[in-house]
Amino acid sequence: MSESSYQPETLAVHAGTARSQFGEHSEALFLTSSFVFENAAQAAARFIGEQPGNIYSRFTNPTVTMFEERLAAMEGAEQCVATASGMSAILACVMGVLQNGDHIVASRSLFGATVNLFNNIIKKFGVETSYVSATDVTEWQAAVRPNTRLFFLETPSNPLTEISDIAAIAAVAKKCGALLAVDNCFCTPVLQSPLALGADIVIHSATKYIDGQGRALGGAVLGSKKNMESVYGFLRTAGPAMSPFNAWVFLKGMETLKLRMDAHSANALQLARWLETQPNVTRVLYPGLPSHPQHKLAMKQQKTGGGIVSFEVRGGKAAAWRVIDSTRLLSITANLGDTKTTITHPASTTHARITPEARAAAGISDGLIRIAVGLEAVVDIQNDLSRGLR
Repeated sequence: MSESSYQPETLAVHAGTARSQFGEHSEALFLTSSFVFENAAQAAARFIGEQPGNIYSRFTNPTVTMFEERLAAMEGAEQCVATASGMSAILACVMGVLQNGDHIVASRSLFGATVNLFNNIIKKFGVETSYVSATDVTEWQAAVRPNTRLFFLETPSNPLTEISDIAAIAAVAKKCGALLAVDNCFCTPVLQSPLALGADIVIHSATKYIDGQGRALGGAVLGSKKNMESVYGFLRTAGPAMSPFNAWVFLKGMETLKLRMDAHSANALQLARWLETQPNVTRVLYPGLPSHPQHKLAMKQQKTGGGIVSFEVRGGKAAAWRVIDSTRLLSITANLGDTKTTITHPASTTHARITPEARAAAGISDGLIRIAVGLEAVVDIQNDLSRGLR
């Protein structure tokens, strides 16, 4: 039976496993900076790419390769390029596929650091970005220029869980000759398959759900071998590489990914339904709720609603901070994807470095709270939030 015929939960346990001469059952951790060659001719052949094999752990390491092959199998990608963090994955993507004079069309609903990367760093290299609605496909079409080379979105978006129609936006991108990159961090490959829906590139922050326990930083860029060639070339030269130890941690995390995402999603749906009944909550944003603006689309392109719930409270920033500060069980941190439930105030944390005008355009109000629902008993999460909501 070929690897491609296995279900996602099986791939998460077995894909990419390569045993050494010792026949270890669990994936081996190769903590070495470089590799020894049998002779000078072999070294030369590997350096110029005539012979496969490991050279230097900045761009070739057996543990990292196992992680790359496993995630690629789960995403249905030909190749995965592992990076040091989720942000370095986005950097490697844009530096790999774009050049001076190119243009990006991006969703207005992006992680704050991604917006800063596009506006303050990539712009210095002559690449401009236009921002459009995550949900209105006509805006993507209208923003296209002759030099547009990349569409970039995250769905569900951070923190409003807006759902972009991947297939429809992919069709617009293909018509104008641009690549579509989708940040699949919130869903992971067990809940959503952007490449199967027409995307060209998938981005991950492995730091989040792929690890699942808040232990290590990492990222990944996935796609066809053709599209990944320049991304890998950037990584090999610039060096934002994933460490072998972190790759090993992610391999272990991926083994429970399907189980965890199912549990996160079930808990999040239960919590979202409860939040809708709270008098001081004015709006709940969760793709699994019928009240979500893109609920039907979410249920079409995702298996579940995922683990992120955002909601607004009456009273703006003061009320939101009071809810957050009243918690005792929840972790006040901007990270997400952990077994522990985390809570944050996006306007003053993840999106604090973008302008107030940009936050308003993205719909991020001062009363907005984002919760990454963990694996605790939902009743305990509810009780922890009730203290501040009262």
